[in-house]
Amino acid sequence: MREDTRTRIQEIALRLFIEQGYEATSLREIAEELGVTKAALYYHFKTKDDIVTSLVDLRVAEMEELLAWAKSRPKTPEMRRELLERYAERLKQPRYLGVTRFLERNQTALRDHPKLRKMRETMLALTREMSEPGDPPAERLSRSLALFTLHAAKRLMDGDLTEDEAGEAAMEVATRLLEP
Repeated sequence: MREDTRTRIQEIALRLFIEQGYEATSLREIAEELGVTKAALYYHFKTKDDIVTSLVDLRVAEMEELLAWAKSRPKTPEMRRELLERYAERLKQPRYLGVTRFLERNQTALRDHPKLRKMRETMLALTREMSEPGDPPAERLSRSLALFTLHAAKRLMDGDLTEDEAGEAAMEVATRLLEP
């Protein structure tokens, strides 16, 4: 039951952070939306930063799992394609998508957050796994951009396409970037 309440707090906070912004959302508002007292909320999270940390930790853990998988494989076209597919599947998960939107909309407020630095480092490590160190710079860049394409498509085509259409278009472009 404790984990259910914690998860519910994360969901409500994430929604409010996206809708109102991180700085404009208070713990009181999160507690009210949840229907509990601030004291009850404090039992799970002492600060808004604790909530952000918990959300980012979940995302970093998934990225590190994917990174470990990539490191255990030879850097072949098949591995790159599968890495892209695995990453795309994670992006479809509602919580992952929500955390991505939250981070994009609150970049200034969270710019120096230590957990976000860890997430950036993990993402860069993931992009490095797309190529061998001696590969030409243009190939390394192209392969790295393949992962970022999966993020960009949903933002750049917001409203024009359904989630599935944007995902398919992103995957098509990302696949082209893998093996230029």
